[in-house]
Amino acid sequence: MLELKSITKYERGQAHVEGVNLSLAPGKLNILLGPTLSGKTTLMRLMAGLDKPTSGEIIMDGQVVTGVPVRKRNVAMVYQQFVNYPSLSVYENIASPLRVRRATNREIKQKVEGAAEILGIKEFLRRRPSELSGGQQQRIALARALVKEASLVLLDEPLANLDYKLREELRTELPRIFKRTGAVFVYATSEPTEAMLIGDSVTCLHEGRIASTGMARRLYDHPNTLVTAQIMSDPPLNTIRIKKKGAVLEFDGDRHLHAGTHMEALADGPYEIGLRAHHLNIGAPTNDGIEAIVATTEVTGSETMVHAEFLGTRWVSLLHGVHALNAGDKISLNPDPNKLFVFDGNGALVAAPVG
Repeated sequence: MLELKSITKYERGQAHVEGVNLSLAPGKLNILLGPTLSGKTTLMRLMAGLDKPTSGEIIMDGQVVTGVPVRKRNVAMVYQQFVNYPSLSVYENIASPLRVRRATNREIKQKVEGAAEILGIKEFLRRRPSELSGGQQQRIALARALVKEASLVLLDEPLANLDYKLREELRTELPRIFKRTGAVFVYATSEPTEAMLIGDSVTCLHEGRIASTGMARRLYDHPNTLVTAQIMSDPPLNTIRIKKKGAVLEFDGDRHLHAGTHMEALADGPYEIGLRAHHLNIGAPTNDGIEAIVATTEVTGSETMVHAEFLGTRWVSLLHGVHALNAGDKISLNPDPNKLFVFDGNGALVAAPVG
């Protein structure tokens, strides 16, 4: 068990993380999710012992390790930029932590070959890292972390630089590989889709603070705050401030949306609503929708992402298939009223879609 108690880290008078309390259990895939500069890497460096917190305690398996340097901890780390020794063979790269602890040649051979087989690089053990692809080189770094049998394994966006196919393969393999080791497994990512695919427990980070912690699907379906909803949404969450009057949601004077059935019990007044891109339909301009102008479109093959502007706001719609829309086209945005998230003036969730 890894525990962080009231962890704060200041650099040059600026808080990189502040007031972080977190318990991470072994045998689970603990995900740190947040955008760039949210505090993910800072927290992982503190967990590893590469940095010391300004205040607070770090406890590993009941022992206070605050300030204990990384060389005195049983920690394995894998970074976004894979780090291998170019002059050593793949075999020796993987074996390096075992050599440091003076394992026997028999033990080294057994563990290196076992890890290489699990990660699909056994046939490359006699090669140099430079002879392999980026995905294979990242597998070397992962194998090195695996043979170390560390009590804490930290993966800092390890798949970010790989191509789509390799990312998908490793997303499937990583939980299987590391979950059975019994280590505390911490995986940092900026992609909510990745968190949903591989995580058991997700901690959402925002500006160095914990926005929320919970099971990935729960945070996606029922985010406790607007910040959490935004962190868990990709494409970005569409938001706008409205005033509820009965079954009508007014914005910009006489423009309005229909309220969903899950909003019936809400008192009239000001709120902020959020809508995910795949719940925003697009059609020809009508009196019932929000008139908008297409800013740009992105076609991914099976889907089209449409960015549209209205009233100085940009919303995005994710449509199935290929749609012929051009910048400057007039369209109608038609939100699904029963898929609206509703937040109060403090950003707390007050109504969520059902089902």
